[in-house]
Amino acid sequence: MIVIGLTGGIATGKSTVSSLLQTKYQMPVIDADILARKVVEPGTSALRRIVQTFGPEVLLTDGSGALDRKKLGSIIFNDEKKRKQLNAIIHPAVRWAMFCGVVKCWLRGESICVLDVPLLIESKIWRYVWGVILVYTPPDIQIERLMNRDQSSKEDAMSRINSQLPIHEKLDYANYVVVNDGTLKDLEEGLSSVVQRLRTETGWTWRLTWFPPLGILSAASVLAYRLLWVKLPVQR
Repeated sequence: MIVIGLTGGIATGKSTVSSLLQTKYQMPVIDADILARKVVEPGTSALRRIVQTFGPEVLLTDGSGALDRKKLGSIIFNDEKKRKQLNAIIHPAVRWAMFCGVVKCWLRGESICVLDVPLLIESKIWRYVWGVILVYTPPDIQIERLMNRDQSSKEDAMSRINSQLPIHEKLDYANYVVVNDGTLKDLEEGLSSVVQRLRTETGWTWRLTWFPPLGILSAASVLAYRLLWVKLPVQR
């Protein structure tokens, strides 16, 4: 089984691509945003650590024991130290949940597993995947779409986009690029081409690596390859 990282920028259409991979191509997608919410649900160790670190006031007052995200956000908003404390709790929990999800896909005999991670590049997770799919939208179109989507000003849209790693810099890490600068049909055609390439490259040999000894050896080889900063050529 190969593990593919999916990323993009705000208003580039990554969520649409993620949905298409699941519904149209029946690929399992592990969504880091969904996991980030699950790992802090009531009763989880991550939520207990958050309460220990920031106090019980970060919980909703309705008795549910759920996290008050707005309250927590106000606490860490302009405090880098507290933001790092929160990340030190949530990020390991999310990564462990992602790992467990990948293992489950492997046990089911999947040939391809997709990790949908908005900060795939920034968090260095790209080093641990077989390849990276980047959903790319030119910055001017990205700004226009964000303004239309959120009914925001150009200044607000640019501020949100500039808070992320520039989309053109992410191109340096991409093995496959899905350009989203036109219609939904254009996007689907570009994604179809990438999926065909992935399935061709996966071939039939993935079945061999389903057996534990070969699977472990294959995974170790890919991990070592990625950690050595060796990168595959970009394919569009």
